[in-house]
Amino acid sequence: MSRSNFSPSLLDSAGLTGINTTPEPNPLPHICARTVLEVKEIREIRQFQNSGSGILLRLRWRAPLVRSFAAEMAGTAGQVIRCKAAVSWEAGKPLVMEEVEVAPPQAMEVRIKILFTSLCHTDVYFWEAKGQTPVFPRIFGHEASGIVESVGEGVTELQPGDHVLPVFTGECKECPHCKSEESNMCDLLRINTDRGVMLNDNKSRFSINGKPIYHFVGTSTFSEYTVVHVGCVAKINPAAPLDKVCVLSCGISTGLGATLNVAKPKKGQSVAIFGLGAVGLAAAEGARMSGASRIIGVDLNPNRFDEAKKFGVTEFVNPKDHSKPVQEVIAEMTNGGVDRSVECTGNINAMISAFECVHDGWGVAVLVGVPNKDDAFKTHPMNLLNERTLKGTFFGNFKPRTDLPSVVEKYMNKELELEKFITHEVPFSEINKAFDYMLQGAGLRCLIRMGE
Repeated sequence: MSRSNFSPSLLDSAGLTGINTTPEPNPLPHICARTVLEVKEIREIRQFQNSGSGILLRLRWRAPLVRSFAAEMAGTAGQVIRCKAAVSWEAGKPLVMEEVEVAPPQAMEVRIKILFTSLCHTDVYFWEAKGQTPVFPRIFGHEASGIVESVGEGVTELQPGDHVLPVFTGECKECPHCKSEESNMCDLLRINTDRGVMLNDNKSRFSINGKPIYHFVGTSTFSEYTVVHVGCVAKINPAAPLDKVCVLSCGISTGLGATLNVAKPKKGQSVAIFGLGAVGLAAAEGARMSGASRIIGVDLNPNRFDEAKKFGVTEFVNPKDHSKPVQEVIAEMTNGGVDRSVECTGNINAMISAFECVHDGWGVAVLVGVPNKDDAFKTHPMNLLNERTLKGTFFGNFKPRTDLPSVVEKYMNKELELEKFITHEVPFSEINKAFDYMLQGAGLRCLIRMGE
C-alpha cells in the first residue's frame, strides 16, 4: 500500500519519526490531512521502503488501518451515533460494555470521538459511591483525548477534526472567575459530581433503548463518543501524541500546577511532597522542573519510594518510622523547615503537617487533596503570624481552555515527562482491569485504548 500525506504527528505515534514523507503519486483515493492513523490497530509493519519520491508502507491490520475521519464526520454530523460505552449500572459492580446512542451536540456543545482515556481515583471513588449521592446508570471517565466530530450551535472556537482534551471543569470566559487572572473556578462550569445531565436542557445525551444513561462531571469519556460543553474542551497542538497527553485532563495537571502555579518554588529551594501517588508525583515533577535542590517525599508506603526517584524526589520520610510528628522530622532535616510543601493525600493530619513543616518567614504550603466533609484544619495561630503561608488549589490553578495547551507544549518541548506516569495499558474491552489495578494500588495511570 503506497501512501503519502501522513502528518508528522501520526507517524510519530506509529514510531516512524524521521521517515521521508515527500508526496508520491497516489494510486488510492485521497485521504485528507485529518485522517486518523489508528496505530492501535496495526498488527505488523511489513516493510518500509524509501523511494525517491516518498515512502512505501505495507501493513497488516485487523480493522481498517487508515480511516478517513473527515468522511466519517460528514456522515455522522447531526445524527445519533451508536457506539460502545462502558456503563456502570450500579455502585461497585463491574462496568458493562453496551451499545449506546449518543445524541448530536446542542447549543454550545461538542461531540468528541474519544481515542484514549485513563482511569483516575475520582472515577473509582464515585463508582464505589461510598458516602456520595448515587447517580446510576452512568458513564464514568474524565481523563481523555480525542478529536472533535461535530459542534453545536454557537460553537466558534472549535471545528470538526480539532485535537482536544475534555476536562471535568470548565472556562466560560465570561464570569468573574474566568475574567480574573487569579482564579480558575468558573461559575458556570465548575465541577458538579451530582449532575448527570447537560446544562443546555437538563437532559442526557446518552441513552439505551430510550432510557437515559447519565453523564459524569460533564465528560463521560468511557464511551467511544461523548458530548461535552464547549467550555470544558481544550484545543491542543495536533502534533501532540494523544496517547500521552490524555493524562493531562485531571490529576497530572492538578499536581503539576500546584507546584508551578501556586507553591512556585525558586531554583535551589527545598520542597516536601505529601503523598506519592500520581498527583503527588506530578507535584514532584513540577518541583524538578522548577530546579528544586531537595525534594522530600512523604508517604506511608515505602514501596513508592523507588518509583518516586524517577520524578526527582531526592529524600524520603515515612511517618511510621518516627516517634515524633513528621513536621518536626522535616524541620530538623532542613534547618527549620522546607521552603515549600504540597499536600496531595486529603488526609487532614497530613494537611496540618504539610503546613507546619514549612519554614517561618517565607514558607508556603499548598493543599491539593480533598478532605472528608467533617474534617477541621487545626493549627496554632502563631504558625500564621510567624509568616507561614497556607494556600489551596483546584486543578492546579490552570484555566482549562487557556492554559492546558501550554502544558501540552511543555511536554512537546521535553520540559515535562509524561510517559513515566503511564504504567499500564489495556484495550477498552478490558476496562475493568484498569479498576483492578487501581484497587490493588498497582502503578500510577492505566491507559485505556478505545476501539479495542
